[in-house]
Amino acid sequence: MSGSKSSPPADARAPMAADEPLGLTVHSLPQWDATAAERTAATRSGRLKMLAVLLVCAAPVIASYFTYYVVRPEGRRNYGELIDPQRPLPAALQGLDAQGRTVSLPTLKDQWLLISVADSACDADCERHLYLQRQLREGLGKEKGRLDWVWLRTGNAELTPALQSATAQATVLRVDEAALASWLVPAPGQRLADHLYVVDPLGNWMMRFPAQADPARVRRDLDRLLRASAFWDKEGRP
Repeated sequence: MSGSKSSPPADARAPMAADEPLGLTVHSLPQWDATAAERTAATRSGRLKMLAVLLVCAAPVIASYFTYYVVRPEGRRNYGELIDPQRPLPAALQGLDAQGRTVSLPTLKDQWLLISVADSACDADCERHLYLQRQLREGLGKEKGRLDWVWLRTGNAELTPALQSATAQATVLRVDEAALASWLVPAPGQRLADHLYVVDPLGNWMMRFPAQADPARVRRDLDRLLRASAFWDKEGRP
C-alpha cells in the first residue's frame, strides 16, 4: 500500500554475527638472531670452563687415590703399612721451630714428608732414625727435592750443637706429644717413636713403616710412591 513501510527482503538483511568468520590474531615468532646465538655459545663455553676448573681441582685428589692403589698391587709388594682411611694433618696441630716461631703443621703439605718422632734428648733409636731419614732422602737422587725430612720432637730438652748440625737440612719442630698422638698412631705394642711415617702432598698420613725397618725395603716403597705420583707432584710448594 502507498505510504506504508514494507520489510526488506530476507536476503537483504545484515548477516547474523554467528555467520561471521572467526578472526585469528597471528603473533610473530621470536627471531633466532646473531645476538641470541652468541648468548647461547657464551653459556655453553662458560659451562665447559667451569667443568674444566672442577676437573683441575679434583685432579690431585684423584691422583692421590691412584697413588694409594698403585702401591698396593697383587701380593702386597709394599713394605710399609698403608693407613686406611688416610688421616689428614689436623688443622689445629702446631709446633715450634728452632727460632721459637709457631708453625702450623698443615703448612708442611704440598711435599711428601718422611717423619720421625722422638724426645728432644734423642736416644740411640732417635739418632738411627734421623740418620736413616737423611740417607733415604739423599738416596733419591734428583727426586730428593720432592721429599722433606721431618723430625717432630717432644719434650723440653734443648738440642745439642751436634744434633742441630746433624739436622740442619731437616724440618725440626717441637710438638706436644699428646696432640701429636691424636693424629699419628703406632702399631699395636709399639711406641710412637718406633716408626717412620709417610705423609702425601695432600697432607694425608698414608703409610707407617715397621719398627726396626729394613732401609732397603723402605727405599723401594719411597721410590714407588714418587714414581707413581710423578705426573702430578712436582718439587717445592706453590
